[in-house]
Amino acid sequence: MAFRILGLPANNFTHLFALSDRDLAAQGGVRRTADGNYPCRVSLTDSQPGEELLLVNYEHHAVDSPYRMRFAIFVREGDQTYDEVNEIPEQLRKRTLAVRSFDANGMMVDNRLVDGQEIEPVIEKLLTPSKVAYLHVHFAAAGCYAARVERA
Repeated sequence: MAFRILGLPANNFTHLFALSDRDLAAQGGVRRTADGNYPCRVSLTDSQPGEELLLVNYEHHAVDSPYRMRFAIFVREGDQTYDEVNEIPEQLRKRTLAVRSFDANGMMVDNRLVDGQEIEPVIEKLLTPSKVAYLHVHFAAAGCYAARVERA
């Protein structure tokens, strides 16, 4: 089954990089200089030490259901939104992932924990039922949102 992985839309964050630290904080964000590799949720690539990141609280599952979700995410200025078919970004490959399937009403249908090296069969299994509308991938250790998966 063909699948499409999507990072968050870059234009949702572009304006935040021009804000002062005070104005950014008023919107629930902070500016950070990476001291390691942090996952950008736009490009689905990891930062390098010394790069500027924003850590913001983002509502990644804005649905009218008990599964409405928001959490802290890192974004990097100038990154383009990841949007590829049948390709797994390295950022997902090297982590343990929680994959959750949802129906069109934002209700969870199923879920799995998986090593990122073995995610394709899980994507196929969770996308197979006709009642599943999309998947969300989360980093299992921190629990934060990583990416969306749809049928291609």
